[in-house]
Amino acid sequence: MGKQIIITINPQFNYMEDFIRQIPQSFNIKGTTIYKARNEIKVTKWGKECVNIKKYHTPNLYNAFVYSYIKKTKAERAYSYAMMLQKNSIPTPTPIAYIICKQNGCIRDSYLITCQSTLKRNFYEFGYGGIQQKENIIREFAYFTANLHEKGIYHKDYSPGNILFDTDNNQIAFEIIDINRMKFSNQKIDIKHGCRNFARLWGNKDFFRILAQYYAEARNANTEKCIKWVLQARNKFWKRRNHSFYEYE
Repeated sequence: MGKQIIITINPQFNYMEDFIRQIPQSFNIKGTTIYKARNEIKVTKWGKECVNIKKYHTPNLYNAFVYSYIKKTKAERAYSYAMMLQKNSIPTPTPIAYIICKQNGCIRDSYLITCQSTLKRNFYEFGYGGIQQKENIIREFAYFTANLHEKGIYHKDYSPGNILFDTDNNQIAFEIIDINRMKFSNQKIDIKHGCRNFARLWGNKDFFRILAQYYAEARNANTEKCIKWVLQARNKFWKRRNHSFYEYE
C-alpha cells in the first residue's frame, strides 16, 4: 500500500493548502519548538498567520492499528472537537487542518494545525504563585466552567496547562486547549460530576474553596456541597500521586 497522506482543511483556510501540504516534510526543519515531550509543538509564521503545529507521538504497533481502523486519531478528534467548541461559542484556538500520515495502511504520524493563541497565561500560576489579588480570575473561571457544563461539555484533561487566560482592561479571556479528550452531551453535566472536573488543577485549599463557591453560585447549587465535592476530588486525585510540590492541607 505504501505511503498515504490524508489532509482535512477547514474551508476558511483553503488558501493555506500549499503550506499545509508541505508540513510533513518541513516540520523538522522549520518553526520554533515551544513544547517537546511525547508530542512536539512548533510555532511558525505563514503570511500574516501565526500558526501552531502539533505533531503527535508516533504510536506503537497496537495503537497504530487501533487509530487506523477502530478509533479516530488524536489529531482528528482535536480538530472536530475544536469545531464543536466554536459552534457552542466556547473559546479554543481556531482549527486550520489536520494531517494523517500512513504507511502500509497504518498511521505513522499525525499533525494538528491551529491558529496560535494570543493568551499568555495559564493556571500553573495558582499552584506556584498563590491566589493573592486573583479572586476575580477564579470567579470568572468558575463561571466559564459552569457555562461549559451547562452546555453539556466536559474537558477530560482539565489541567493547568490546558487552560489559557489573559486580562485586558479588566476583561478576562479564557481558552481551552489539548482537547482530544472531550465529552459532549445533550444534557447538562450534573453538579457533582462538574465539581470533579477541577481535580487536576494546582493550588491550596483556599483556591479550591473560592472556585467551588463561585461554581455553585453560577449553577444555583448548594455551596457547601460543592466545596465538599471539589475538595474530595482534588484530594483523591493528588494524594495518590504524592507530588512533593502539591499542598495537600
